[in-house]
Parts: sequence; C-alpha cells; structure tokens
Amino acid sequence: MGAFPEARGRLLLAGWFSFLHGEVTAGDVLALDRVRDVLGRAGIAHDVAWSPGFRPGALHLEDVRPEAYSHVVFVCGPVHGRQVEELHERFSHCVRIAVGTSVVDRDSPAVTGFHVVLARDAFDTEPGRDLAARAPALPPRPVAGTVLTHGQHEYGHKRRHEEVAERLGDWLLGKDCARLELDTRLDTRDWRLCATPAQLESVLSRLDLVVTDRLHGLVLALRAGVPALAVDPVEGGAKVTAQARACDWPALVAAERMNQGALERWWDWCLTYGRAQAQRIAAEFREGVVEDGADRLVEALRARGGERADPSSLRWGGTL
Repeated sequence: MGAFPEARGRLLLAGWFSFLHGEVTAGDVLALDRVRDVLGRAGIAHDVAWSPGFRPGALHLEDVRPEAYSHVVFVCGPVHGRQVEELHERFSHCVRIAVGTSVVDRDSPAVTGFHVVLARDAFDTEPGRDLAARAPALPPRPVAGTVLTHGQHEYGHKRRHEEVAERLGDWLLGKDCARLELDTRLDTRDWRLCATPAQLESVLSRLDLVVTDRLHGLVLALRAGVPALAVDPVEGGAKVTAQARACDWPALVAAERMNQGALERWWDWCLTYGRAQAQRIAAEFREGVVEDGADRLVEALRARGGERADPSSLRWGGTL
C-alpha cells in the first residue's frame, strides 16, 4: 500500500469497536491508534467507523456508504463470526485487509473473506506483537478513587445519599480521569474487596485523589497522604462535615449546595495544592500532633472505674 492515489477512493478502518453489538476495549483503541499513526505518516487518508453505543456523534458503520471506499482495514480482535462475515458482504467491492488480528479458524468465511490477513496469532504460525504495544504514547491522566455509600439510613429524612452518589457518578463521567471504585468494607471471602486495611491503604496511596461521601473515605485518603474531595450526603451536614473540620480539611461540599462549579473547583484544588496539604495532615496523624478519643480513654476508665455513667453527667468530647 505504498502509493494510495486519492482517485482510488478512501480507506475505512473498522473493527469490533465498530459493531453495534461489539465490544470496545482499550487494547482495540490503542491498536487503532497505531494503525492511524502509520497511515498518517504515510499520507493515507482514512475514516474510522465507531459503534454508536460508544461514540454517538461519530461516523457509524450503519451510516457508511460502501461505494465511498475502495479499501477496508479490519483492526485487532478475532476475525470470527457473523458480524465480520457481513462486513465482507457489504464491502465486497473493496480490498479487505485484516491487521493485528487473531485467527481462530483459518478456513472460516470471516477469515477467507480478506484479501490479506496480517495476523498477530494463528495456528502453526509465529506470533507477532500486538499493535497496542507500539501505539503513540499517551499523556497521563489523574487516577481518582471513589468511595461512596448508599446506606446510613439512621439519618432519616435528611439522607441524600442516593442523589449525591448519582450526581457524583454523572459528573465523574465527564472527567478525563481513570476511575477506580473502592469500598472500605473488608471481606476475606470476596477477592473483589480488600481483606485488610493495609491492602486498602496500598491502593489509596497510589491514587491522585479520592472522591467520597464517606467519613472513612475522607480519613483513610488523608491518612495515605492523598487529597479527598468530600461531599457530605446528609442535609445540614453530619459526620463527614465534622470530620473534615476536625482534620482541618477544606475540600468539602454540602449535599444541598453540590453543583458542578463547586466540584470542579475542589477537583482542581485537590490535584494542585491539595496533595501537599494532605501529606501534611498525614504527617500529623503519624506524629499524633492532635489528640483523639483514644488519648483520653485510659483517663476515662480510671476516673469511672466500673461504675455505670449517669446520663446527666455525660460531657461530649470529655471524660465520663
């Protein structure tokens, strides 16, 4: 495909990322980027057909006029199944090439329909490296852990947990970041969950920030030196607000005042100035600069002995 005169028509790039009922994977898209980079440097014009379920506003395979193209290149994935066979039927007049693909059955119509198959692996052949490996380098993106709750029914009519979680999820969809859903719940029987606090802390320490509506989402992020964008899901503020105040942590949004502007402002702050402040707070935690209830526990035990406390004598934050 050295010379590719424009008069011969255009080239269409397709793959499993093009099918309505296909699947779009990161590997597929990176393989596509590798092919597009090679074609671009060779000066070969091309279009890409995307699944409408993945990119609604892009060029879709269903809307393509086959007569506008002289070549179809199928990128990545297995060349197998009825969807690939239909591609041959629809673009029967085109030169059809598969590149970076897996050949499951070399005699299937999906495979034999191509004029050329540049496979990454096939039976009885030496495998080649996947196209994704040499895709153009990508800029790093923030890694955001999410620690959200739909529980805490003890707050009754003041609960806004479902609304907060849904709105945060919708907002995060618009952020160009890697999202990692986390749970502070531990379980030794479920591999999807951490079994120990140390395992969870190891994950948190590798994040750029945490988005949370949970008290321990906030505290454990700060303990790991990672900034947390905290939303208090209880109208009027409750334990998340109290803990942010106790830790002197400013990146807090009230449920009733949650809007895109506030979230964006604290997101930017967490990714800039917030890291240094989170690390300072983590150092305070380690060094015990500010006391907590455990520091006063022994005194309380010694003061009361085995006596039952009189409720009228209880003092918040003090000893019994």
